[in-house]
Parts: sequence; C-alpha cells; structure tokens
Amino acid sequence: MDETRAATGIVLDGVRKVFGTGEGAVVAVDGVDLAIAEGEFVSIVGPSGCGKSTLLRMIVGLAAATEGRISVLGRPVKGPVTECGVVFQQPILLDWRTVIDNVLFNIDMRGLDVEAHRPQAIELLELVGLADFATKRPYELSGGMKQRAAIARALVHRPPLLMMDEPFGALDALTREQMRLDLERIWLATKKTVLFITHSIDEAVLLSDRVVVMTPRPGRLETILDIELERPRGIAARRRPEFTEAVDAITEIFLARGVLHRDPT
Repeated sequence: MDETRAATGIVLDGVRKVFGTGEGAVVAVDGVDLAIAEGEFVSIVGPSGCGKSTLLRMIVGLAAATEGRISVLGRPVKGPVTECGVVFQQPILLDWRTVIDNVLFNIDMRGLDVEAHRPQAIELLELVGLADFATKRPYELSGGMKQRAAIARALVHRPPLLMMDEPFGALDALTREQMRLDLERIWLATKKTVLFITHSIDEAVLLSDRVVVMTPRPGRLETILDIELERPRGIAARRRPEFTEAVDAITEIFLARGVLHRDPT
C-alpha cells in the first residue's frame, strides 16, 4: 500500500479495547493493526460480538482505545472526528423535518451556514435518487429511501471519510441488493475513504477493495483479502470466479473457526 495514502487515511496500531475491570472485564478487540488508504473501500466482516462496531466507534472517536494508537487523516484520535460521515443501521431521521431538512440537520448541529450548504444537499439528494422527495417527510419514504437520506446527511459536510455500521442490515433482500449497487455508484462518484461494517460475506466482497476478516471475540484480524473484481460490479459480478473464490475463502475461515458449520452429510 502507498504509505502516503495510508497516512492520510486510517491507521490502527496495536489497538485493544477492554470493557469493565477485574474478573468481569471483557476484551472486545485485541491487537488490531490496520491501515486504510485514502480513497479505499474496506469492509470488516465477522461474527456478532467480534468488535466490528467497537472498532468503528474508536476510529471516529466515540470510544477510546484501552491500548494502542489510532490516527485519522494523519492525526491521532483524541475525541470525535468531525471529518467523518457516519451511517448506522437505522437511519434515525427526524419525523418533523422534511428529507432535505434532515440532510441539513448535520450542518445545523455543526453550527455551519445551512443555506450555504443547501445546494450541496440538493446535489446529494440527486446522487442518491431522492431529488423528487426533498420535501417529503420520513414516514412517506420506504426503508431503502430513508437509508439513502441518511447517506446524503453523512456526506453533506463533504467529509473525506465515510463510516458505515451495518447500514443495510434492517433492509429486505431486494432493497439491500439495490442499496449495494447504489452505494458503489456513489463511492465511484465521490471517491471517499469508506469503512463498511457488515455480517454479509457476499456484500463485503461485492463492495470492497479489501475485506478484513475478524475472529470471534476477542476480535482480532484473521486475514485481509484483496478483491480483484473489476468495477463497477453489477448483478453479474456474482457469477465471476473472483467473487466465488473470495467468498469461499472467507467462508472456509469461518468454518474453521466454528462460526459456520458444514452441511450434514
């Protein structure tokens, strides 16, 4: 990896996170070393409770590492990282605000000029396919549309980093697949540095430049796979041998760890 690009992205060095003390202490994450380059799309996949979301929270400064160092954009993380846009599993839109006002809520909370950012909000709604719904309320939107609005809200202040914590986990299968296609299109258009947390092996492989595979708790890095699929990766990408090989490699890791179990014979 280009060291300059890594230095302007995300770097974790020996990161450990422990919750509690004494006999009741729980090691959530242990000894994580990871560098994510500027403009790279990286997914973290692993079983429930392996510390994926904890890692993301530490990177954006919402939780402190017990040991180790984290730097973002070349600076050590010592508190909330304002250069990040964050998308969670639930969109958390405000029912009394229109879609565009929900997008601009990010600007309002930062104490920035809302009207100066309105053109950017309109552009983002066009990018995520919600231009015709700018004046609608959240209850008038489908689940996928709400999550598109949440992505626009995360991007409206032009952050170089986009952090996504299982953003499609609550969606039905068809909507989830369309959101995957939409997210790749948005990333290709914006070239943000993206860290994407997911339980889905398929989703991680289809979206990412690299996939980080984590062990069961305490979460450690099992391996990192380079994904060689050409972009854009449409529906047909699932039929490519590179996709099958990557999915099979990750599946074998989880079988060996007992996270998954082989079919009875």
